[in-house]
Amino acid sequence: MAGPPEAHQFKHAYADRWVRFHSLPESKRYPEDETEYAIVLDRYNTILDELFAGDDVYVVTTDWSPLPWGRRRPTLRRRLHSEGVLWTTVDDTEDTDPHFHTRSFHYADRRPWRRGCLDRLLREVADDGIALFVTDAGLQRIHHPYDGGADVILADPAERDRLRERHVPWLSAHPGGF
Repeated sequence: MAGPPEAHQFKHAYADRWVRFHSLPESKRYPEDETEYAIVLDRYNTILDELFAGDDVYVVTTDWSPLPWGRRRPTLRRRLHSEGVLWTTVDDTEDTDPHFHTRSFHYADRRPWRRGCLDRLLREVADDGIALFVTDAGLQRIHHPYDGGADVILADPAERDRLRERHVPWLSAHPGGF
């Protein structure tokens, strides 16, 4: 992994292997009913199946707290990903205003990938309630779902292009792929 495991930065760190898929038609950000949740979960699971079918994956969820305290607190993440163990922490002190400095806590667990095994977590992601990413043991393929879509990192540009071509209707119309 090139740098800290800050999922929102993967698209920059791995730009040559990155593609973004939107989770609802017409780039709609949030699902409003069960039909739309079904579309979101199907799109997330379809890509996850293509990346990880038959493999073990690491599921990494994130909590954060403001610095200088850096204390963990009870969260939705803890209830939904109780099997996650603390993997690493990352301090973000780039902002010139110390009131915006944070500490991220990354929790991971390893499990066999099965379609639907993350649906509870993915549904919370769709509502912007939790942050997570899924990766293979070698950190070559990464799926970072977020409210509105998923950033996906592939092993190489050719693999990225093949995945992109299979799901053209899910791509952004933005020239940069955002």
